[in-house]
Amino acid sequence: MAVSAQAKKRIRQNERRKAVNGHRLTTVRTYIRKVEAAIESGDKAEAVAALRVAEPHMARGARKGVMPRNTTSRKLSRLSKQIKNMAA
Repeated sequence: MAVSAQAKKRIRQNERRKAVNGHRLTTVRTYIRKVEAAIESGDKAEAVAALRVAEPHMARGARKGVMPRNTTSRKLSRLSKQIKNMAA
């Protein structure tokens, strides 16, 4: 249990950050799922549009420290590759 005022404040800050970061991560995952669903449906135009919407959210998540930069980059690369390999 925190005794000092500083330790108590850190606990409060961590709780707030956890809530915000959890929301950010959920948002990123939702957009990734939308891209994957569009790829599964076979509609290339829809998949490209979904990726264009998802990319800034993923980049923002990486910038804010919700996801590692390399993880974000790898996911974007793999999604782009899947879309590129789709039949037009």
